[in-house]
Amino acid sequence: MKILAIECTHGFASVAVSTAEGVFERRLEEWQKTAEAMVPLVSKVMDEAGVQPSGLDGIAVSSGPGSFTALRIGMSVAKGIAYGAGCPLVPLPTLQVMARMAMEHHGASRIVTVIPSRVGEYFYLICKREGDCLTEIESSRALVASLVSRLLSFGAPLVIAGRSIAELAAAELQLAPCCIEASWFSASSLIEPARQTLTGGFGETLAGVVPDYRQAFVPGGRS
Repeated sequence: MKILAIECTHGFASVAVSTAEGVFERRLEEWQKTAEAMVPLVSKVMDEAGVQPSGLDGIAVSSGPGSFTALRIGMSVAKGIAYGAGCPLVPLPTLQVMARMAMEHHGASRIVTVIPSRVGEYFYLICKREGDCLTEIESSRALVASLVSRLLSFGAPLVIAGRSIAELAAAELQLAPCCIEASWFSASSLIEPARQTLTGGFGETLAGVVPDYRQAFVPGGRS
């Protein structure tokens, strides 16, 4: 399948295109420039892959949670291309896909994925691993101190994977060895779950695809 994937929840934006020859991907390290750089980045990757919008089987986009501004930009670009190309758009929950990817990097029985929210807060997802299956335990947003207390209560071996995780790692020495920066999570991570969804017959309308902000935008504040 030829799939365009866009990931821009936090940290860095990235674009990937899958073809029969493989996956082509580029990253934008300065996520503050997502607004002006996203469309040129998509064009560059599609040119490298030799794919035209009309040739796409579908578009995948990380739906959040994450940065209010970056999510809005990524979703808008994905919707615009999907509408123009007349192809399906697959929104994928960021924390869930990140958790699935973390299984390839760690064998812990508890997998926690985190993304920065406001200052001193993280969005988080806690999953229980049983073989190749992940069961969601809870997902919310919490201050660092509250999240640390919650994670310490498990006791079982766990891995905490996420973006900009240093603040959480520094908050509790016992958890620090469990924290890994999810630099391996990018647009290419969305390709396989999107392929599975498209193969299963995805049918959601573009109007029904919305970012998972989980918080209200605060002008002049961190979103």
